[in-house]
Amino acid sequence: MLGVDVAKDTLAAAYLDPASRTVQWEIEVPNTPAGIARLLARTPADAALVLEPTGRYSLPLARAGVAAGRTVLLAQPRRAKAFLSALHPRAKTDRLDSRGLARYGVSADLPPYPLKSEVMDQLDQLRAARRGLSQALMQLRQQQQSLPYAAAALEPAIASLTAERRRLDRQLAQHTAAAAGLVPVIAALDAIPGVGPVTAAALASALLSHRFAHPDDFVAYTGLDVRVRDSGKRRGQRTVSKQGDAELRRLLYLCAQANLRAKDSPFTAQYEREQAKGLTKTAALVAVARKLARVAWSLVRHGTAFDPARVYRQG
Repeated sequence: MLGVDVAKDTLAAAYLDPASRTVQWEIEVPNTPAGIARLLARTPADAALVLEPTGRYSLPLARAGVAAGRTVLLAQPRRAKAFLSALHPRAKTDRLDSRGLARYGVSADLPPYPLKSEVMDQLDQLRAARRGLSQALMQLRQQQQSLPYAAAALEPAIASLTAERRRLDRQLAQHTAAAAGLVPVIAALDAIPGVGPVTAAALASALLSHRFAHPDDFVAYTGLDVRVRDSGKRRGQRTVSKQGDAELRRLLYLCAQANLRAKDSPFTAQYEREQAKGLTKTAALVAVARKLARVAWSLVRHGTAFDPARVYRQG
């Protein structure tokens, strides 16, 4: 098992023998094609690689590993951080993290590192850029309201960012339309009530790159699964875990809201049933968002088209 701590310029790696669980060797190489080739050449062919998704810095190693026929495993950042903190509570270095990741790979059942196609990667980059612009706009507008004397000074920046977001929206729409021809599931997902082209592309990207075996796995990935905290006779409060993809969770929640305005949507009836059970408006929308995630998983997994009559059919 090879644990790799990825940085912008370097790769700190530690090879752990799974049988003895001892570190056999450690190395630090540049995070370049030559450094990656050197690292893979030294690593036994049957050894899996464990790395965290550190933005675009980890992609070259992951792609090179898969291209070389190696098993590349994903260390989910929050869980890996908790594991590494438990191993070394008083220190954190690249060397210790690489050792810890190797031990994490031996101790846990980790999923394969998700690699996206070029077209989906382009869409994800555009969506990430749009999200950054939206967040900046929101902050500036909040400042404009709270700082009335500076409102006029902020107006040009707000106008500029608004124009850039509109331009990016047009570019995103063009890429989404082109991707729909290459990735048919985008069109299938876009047919779900409340789901638009941007969310359809986001869903397709996640579902095609991760290949979730069960809808519950995808629900957990979105962070819409229910967190349970029970101990003895004490029954803890049920809350949403919020452990997964925050942006995809936000999009699904917005899609649930859009269903309240959609005509003849099968999800509207569920929202009303959830509220009749005593759930708050937010909790009912989360339940609908959870169902939307399950429907999306089913369409991609089985390659079917959306059929409103089958959404709540059992069996």
